[in-house]
Amino acid sequence: MDRAEPRRCRFVNKIIADEPAIDNELTRLTPPITGYASEPLVTLEEACEPLEVLIKKLQNYVAMAKYYSQNPADNLSQDESAAIYLYTLEWSPSKNSLYIMLNRTLRAPDRSELTLKPWFKYLKLFLTALAKLPILSTSNRQPIVYRGIKMNIDNAPYTPGSFITWWAFSSCTTSISLLQSDKFLGTTGDRTIFNIETTTGKNISLHSHFGREDEVLLMPGTYMEVISLVNPAPQLHIIHLREKVPPVCLLEPPFEGTSVRLPHMYINILV
Repeated sequence: MDRAEPRRCRFVNKIIADEPAIDNELTRLTPPITGYASEPLVTLEEACEPLEVLIKKLQNYVAMAKYYSQNPADNLSQDESAAIYLYTLEWSPSKNSLYIMLNRTLRAPDRSELTLKPWFKYLKLFLTALAKLPILSTSNRQPIVYRGIKMNIDNAPYTPGSFITWWAFSSCTTSISLLQSDKFLGTTGDRTIFNIETTTGKNISLHSHFGREDEVLLMPGTYMEVISLVNPAPQLHIIHLREKVPPVCLLEPPFEGTSVRLPHMYINILV
């Protein structure tokens, strides 16, 4: 069985080209993510079959994900938990890892149901699993999660009062100290921290290859208001974002009844 490589922490992105927060996708009119929900729920092996032409040796990592998901938490099935586990894996070269290729497809300027079609079965399984996870909970306020990038992006479209959309899955952490550790974002050099008030982020730690990272996943099509942008130190910028219900549904729910059972829990479902 192939081994996963040590992973770049996904909530600290060092590769500008893969960072959704700094390209024109934020303000671009992009079609909602639809079409996948009508797919049947299948095993992870079956869900990944259409992706084998895109990702080499994918079934090796599918086998690894299934092996480490034999006793899943949160009342998920083995295949549902393994779909999350597979997303958290990174292998060499990292650009061929499933999560990078999926997110590149989601944020592509020409994204359509046709370009997403090979991902439909996996998205059905993956988003069904995420919908079943409990919401983050704190008393009297929206939970705050953190994401960072090692560069300065203190400019438009991050203007206080504006609204932006992140079209890819976005990995965040609940631990600001972990984010600022030398292993990840650090405390020197140009860097930007996103403080995100989320209503729908899901903690995937119990189903992750990297369970100690306190990883919270924001769904594709997350719609947010820019609350503030501050520059507390010469090389540090902090952008405060607050998740909002979008004006139109940006992400089709994974199964019927989701909007009734989980109106405040799953993103982009209008009530």
